[in-house]
Amino acid sequence: MSQIEKPIKISKQLRLRVQEFLMCRNEPDKLQEIVHYFDNGADQLSCLLSLELIFTNMLKDRDMFIEIIPLKPVENTPENQYKQWLKFMYGEIYAKILSTMENGSHKLQTQGLSTAMNLLSYEGKYPLETKEFLDNYVPLSKLKSILMKLLSNKQNNHHLINKYTEYLLFDDILFFTWKILPSLTAKSNPNEIYILNYLSLLEKLQVHQNVETKILCGEENANFFTFDETVTVKCLNKIWHCVMHWEHTIQTHKQMLILLLEKIMTHLEKPLLLTDFLMDSLDVGGPISLLALQGIFTMIQVHNLDYPNIFTKLYSMFEPEIFHTKYKARLFYLSDLFLSSTHLPENLVAAFAKRMARLALIAPSEDIIIICHFIGNLILRHPGMKCLLNNVEHDTANTDPYIMEERDPTKSNAINSSLWEIKTLQNHVLPSVSTAAKFINTPLPSVEWDLSKVLDKTGDDMFDKEVKKFSKLIVLQFEKPNGASIGRGERILQFWEL
Repeated sequence: MSQIEKPIKISKQLRLRVQEFLMCRNEPDKLQEIVHYFDNGADQLSCLLSLELIFTNMLKDRDMFIEIIPLKPVENTPENQYKQWLKFMYGEIYAKILSTMENGSHKLQTQGLSTAMNLLSYEGKYPLETKEFLDNYVPLSKLKSILMKLLSNKQNNHHLINKYTEYLLFDDILFFTWKILPSLTAKSNPNEIYILNYLSLLEKLQVHQNVETKILCGEENANFFTFDETVTVKCLNKIWHCVMHWEHTIQTHKQMLILLLEKIMTHLEKPLLLTDFLMDSLDVGGPISLLALQGIFTMIQVHNLDYPNIFTKLYSMFEPEIFHTKYKARLFYLSDLFLSSTHLPENLVAAFAKRMARLALIAPSEDIIIICHFIGNLILRHPGMKCLLNNVEHDTANTDPYIMEERDPTKSNAINSSLWEIKTLQNHVLPSVSTAAKFINTPLPSVEWDLSKVLDKTGDDMFDKEVKKFSKLIVLQFEKPNGASIGRGERILQFWEL
C-alpha cells in the first residue's frame, strides 16, 4: 500500500511546493525542498516536471536576468545577489537533469532529455544576460552538454536519439548540432557503443534546411542566425574524415557503409579519398564487401575511378553463403549493372553465367528464378554465348571443362562449357522453377527480363502463388459420410467426429 501511495503523495507535495514557490519567489526553501526530493531519487519523473515548470516560468518572467552594461561592474545589491544564487542553482539543477539521461528507465531518460531541451528553448527566448543586441540565441554550452550525453560510450542511446530527432525539425537546433558535432567527434579509436550512438545520430541529420521553417529558441521570424548549407557540408566532411579512420567492428563497419552509401557520399568534397577505405572493405567479405562494392561502382560511374580487378572481386562474391544474407538482392542488382556493357569479353561474361548456373543447383528456389533470368539477360547482351546452350560435348558434370575453383574468371574455361545445370533444373519439383529453367529450350525474347520483379520474391511468395494456382483443383466432399468406411472404424471415431 505504501509503495503505491508514496509517489502519489510526493507528487502532490511537489505540486504544492511549486505553487508556493511561484507565488512567493523570494523564499528559496521551497526550491531547495524540491531539489532534496530529486537528490533522494523520490519520484524523479515528477521532480523533473516540477523543476521544468519552475525554471520555465522564471526564465519567462526574467527573474534571473541581470543586465550587464559594458565597462560597468554589476551592482552588488541583495536583489542581484539572489538572482546570482538562482542562476547558480539553475546551472546545478540543469546538470542534475542531464544526469537522468544516463540512469533509470527509458521513460525517465526521455523525460530528462525533453526537460533539458525545453529549458534550453526558454533560455534562448528569454536570455539570462544581454547577448550583443540579440533578442534570442541558442545556448550552445547546454546544447553541447546534451549532445555529449547522447554520444555516450557506456550505454546505447538509440531511444534518446530517436527523441532528439523531434528537435532536429527546428532549423536552429539542426544547424548548431552540425556546428558542435566536430568538437565532439573522437579523434582516436572510440569503443563500439560510442560509434553506434554517433552513427545513429549522424543518420538523423540532414545537411539541408528543413522544408518548414521552425525555430526552437526564438520566433519563426527571428534573425539571430542564418542556416548556411555550406557550413553544414563542411562540418560533415570534417566529421567523416575522422569516422573513416576509426577501428570498426563488423556491426559498426556495416552501419557506416550503409550510411555512406545512402546519405553521405553525395556531399563529400573529395570522394576519391574513399578509394583506399572501400578497397580495404572489399577484402573483409560478406555483406561488408557487398556494400563496399556498391560504393566502388558509384566511384567508377560518377567519379571515373579506375579499378581493373573489379570483375575478379565481383566474381569471388558469388559463393553459397550469399543466398543466406539479406543483401543478396543488392548483389544481383549491382552485378547486372556491372555486366550491362555489351563490350565486355565473352569469356568473362560466360564465367559469371557458368558460376551462377553451378550455384543454382544448391540455391533456394526463389534465387534459382533470379539466376535463370540473369543468365538469359547475359546471353541476350552477348549472342556469342549461345554456344553454351548447344554444347553437346560437355553437357554432363563429368565432361565439363569449367574450373569452379579458379579465382580469375577469364581463366575458368567457362566459354567452352555448357549450361547443363539449367537443363537439370528443368526437372525441379516446383513448377515455377522448372518453367524458368526452360528458357534455354525456346528462342530467347527480344527484350531482357526485368529482374526487379523477382529480386524481392521470397519462398513464401512462391508457395502462395502455387497454392492459388491449384486451389481450383481441390476436390471437396459434399455428402456427409454415415460413418468410418475404413478398417477399425471404432478406433477412428474415438478421435474424429464425422
